[in-house]
Amino acid sequence: MKNIAIVCGGNTGEYEISMESGKRVFENIDSEKYRPFLIEIKGIQWSLLSSDGKKYPVKKEDFSVTFNNETITFDAVFNAIHGSPGEDGKLQGYFDMLNIPYSSCGVDASVLTFNKYLCNIFVRSFDIKTAASFSFRKNEKLNKKAVIESLGFPLFIKPSRSGSSVGVSKVNNESEFDNAIQNAFAHDNRILIEKAVLGRELACGIVTHKNKILVFPITEIKTDNTFFDYEAKYTHGKSEEVTPAVIPQETAEDIQTLSRFLYEKMDCKGFVRFDYILSDNEIFFLEVNSIPGMTTASILPQQARAYGLTEKKLFTMVIDNLFS
Repeated sequence: MKNIAIVCGGNTGEYEISMESGKRVFENIDSEKYRPFLIEIKGIQWSLLSSDGKKYPVKKEDFSVTFNNETITFDAVFNAIHGSPGEDGKLQGYFDMLNIPYSSCGVDASVLTFNKYLCNIFVRSFDIKTAASFSFRKNEKLNKKAVIESLGFPLFIKPSRSGSSVGVSKVNNESEFDNAIQNAFAHDNRILIEKAVLGRELACGIVTHKNKILVFPITEIKTDNTFFDYEAKYTHGKSEEVTPAVIPQETAEDIQTLSRFLYEKMDCKGFVRFDYILSDNEIFFLEVNSIPGMTTASILPQQARAYGLTEKKLFTMVIDNLFS
């Protein structure tokens, strides 16, 4: 039976959600086919988490661990880390060097999709609509007046590299601008300032199985918060996800076609979620989640269920891909 490391945790504000995702995957992978192990990564502390709550250190030179008087090596990795180092290419490079297959996008795709600044440039190269925006590095001169005059209000200020809306602010007036800039720079040394595209937020999940791309039904995300922020994403009752979204069939097909196109052009692997804003019947690309949440409240598992896949089937088939 093949040993599967489910890596979770990470070094960002998404740590807790990643741990939930990892535990959900651990509970639902087909244990008759695979032997799963939960691996927590937090800074330089990498540990196997046993069922009795004990931690066993992972040897980074070969990604092995001594557990119950047995040296465990891993045949594959299920990557459930949202944010760094699991979603930005760092861990992917490490596993590539060790020749251990993993469930998520490779190094190049991970770097591209995690960096919103680079990703938007890539997407716009195909004449796909994105929000008008400016980008600045820390300590770079920022002409606040010119930015506001160009974009107007409301606008979003966000770190270029973060997930789960960590460090993102919706800014409605000039008095909120400076604090939002500081908040974004606290999470990355490059930020984006985007014109707010008002409309319906829609998400499309994709997974590859046996070299076939499966495109899931569209989800509409609704919230009473000012936007789909961290609280709305992970607090019960703060948002509503409707799957399949109540939108024209033609629009749903356009979003699914666009998502498949980007999945292939970005050289994605495993399951990925593409987010959009539908504004006045126009589709605006919002972002890519190359390691979307896998908790019970997460969007992609909801879409998989609507497609007819249980969580057990979804998680197991991603591992199956690594040995086919």
